[in-house]
Amino acid sequence: QVQLVESGGGSVQAGGSLRLSCSASGFPLIRSCMAWFRQAPGKEREGVAAIYTAGGKTYYAESVKGRFTISQDIAKNTLYLQMNSLKPEDTATYYCAAVQICFIGTGYPGSGPLDAWGQGTQVTVSS
Repeated sequence: QVQLVESGGGSVQAGGSLRLSCSASGFPLIRSCMAWFRQAPGKEREGVAAIYTAGGKTYYAESVKGRFTISQDIAKNTLYLQMNSLKPEDTATYYCAAVQICFIGTGYPGSGPLDAWGQGTQVTVSS
């Protein structure tokens, strides 16, 4: 059974840092793409960071470029998102996803049952 479990969310002040973790089970982390999406209340789900696990190529939304870093530990089957210089606008529920293609931005079409999603972890940044 494919399962993704996020951890590491919390509340921080603007300028602070958090590291999100996503532990994967039921499948090897080496597949098409692992990604972090986020969704704030009343807003669309947004892909903010993604990595092609086989080659390690990464992608970032412009809004997080230079502040967030996506990485993977294949041996631990774990995905990470290091978030630095956090801003109030980063407040959202963050989801780990195993998807067929790396997608950044809003409007992700999805691949139905081929995608796997975690339950989400809340990140709150206060000013």
